Amino acid sequence: MQSLVSADFFVVPTITFRLLFVFVNGCYGEEFHEATGWLGIREVLTAPQSPWQNPYVERLNGTIRRECLDYVIVLHETGLRRVLKLYFEYYERTRTHLSLDKDAPIPRRIQPPELGKVVELPQVGGLHHRYERRAA
Repeated sequence: MQSLVSADFFVVPTITFRLLFVFVNGCYGEEFHEATGWLGIREVLTAPQSPWQNPYVERLNGTIRRECLDYVIVLHETGLRRVLKLYFEYYERTRTHLSLDKDAPIPRRIQPPELGKVVELPQVGGLHHRYERRAA
């Protein structure tokens, strides 16, 4: 069952993974490397403390830190998971991305003025906000 869960992580309906950046420190285990092989994913080894070797993940980590973690005090792992879950929901559904023509990864319909006044909806515990139209 554990190998099935590992495989499900790499199966996203609209995405085919071809590369996986892996740290050289060997923390993943042999089963992990075998699974990437039979899934057709080529591993690219990166050295620890070498952000230039993995710029995409470093960019994402920096965004998460600057937009979320710099503003919260995390006391334990459960709290961190809760904050990150809220942030990822915001990131996918609300946050605009220049590479998507200022749309969110999960697009929203344009709301005409006839729908009502613009209201503010706090997200990530009020750290960020979403705005939409609601009837008065």
